[in-house]
Amino acid sequence: MKAILHTRYGSPDLLQFKEVDKPAPKDNEVLIKIHATTVSSGDCNVRNFTFVTKSWLPIAKLMFGIGKPWKERVLGTELAGEVERAGKDVKRFKTGDQVLASTGMAGGGHAQYACLPEKGALAIKPDSLSWEEAVAIPFGASTALYYLRDLGKIHAGHELLIIGASGSIGSAAVQLAKHFGATVTAVCSGANVEMVKSLGADNVIDYTNEDFTKNAATYNLIFDVVGATTLDRCRDSLKPKGVFLACIMGLTDVVRISGPPSPVAKR
Repeated sequence: MKAILHTRYGSPDLLQFKEVDKPAPKDNEVLIKIHATTVSSGDCNVRNFTFVTKSWLPIAKLMFGIGKPWKERVLGTELAGEVERAGKDVKRFKTGDQVLASTGMAGGGHAQYACLPEKGALAIKPDSLSWEEAVAIPFGASTALYYLRDLGKIHAGHELLIIGASGSIGSAAVQLAKHFGATVTAVCSGANVEMVKSLGADNVIDYTNEDFTKNAATYNLIFDVVGATTLDRCRDSLKPKGVFLACIMGLTDVVRISGPPSPVAKR
């Protein structure tokens, strides 16, 4: 089968498109023929630590390799495809099932086939979604749902600011927040303003022209998807008991937040 291999840190041009052995499923795994995949921020971090903060960089390099990756690997943290074969112990899936999945740190989505355990992050694809629509759910949509619903306790009437609203997590967060009945102010570049409006954002701020911390608006939730700001900088933009959510935090920020390390901080 064909796959895209990551063997050196650097630009996408250093990835190698090669023929590799087709994997065979273990007894508890399914073999998936991949129809759609993505390039996520997680892939960029493994490829070249693109979005890793300076304070976390030494730890990231210890995990993945100091001078070069510890091992040759196939990137790709999410996929959508069809089960071609199921191991003898698999009960939940069968040949022909259309599925979507998150591969997590293991990667493997940037190939024609992948094997995943039956009890992994694997689910049946809704018939109403195309391959391309379904593959955006495991990383972007599930992350946004976890932060807003589980950590932020979002509900109808909340005022929410989303920083980085045009990416996979941010665009899903806009739609989910509207589903929960929140009023959404989205922050993105001018090039993406109309797209974010089409997703349902009530207000959109072009960060190249306006600093949201300089106006008088306050929010119940501020969700920073891209690591563009800090809790200290946002304090005056939070309502009393407002919550700051961050997908990307520096090591010093984690240490400063009282209690166990958490992506949630309250004013």
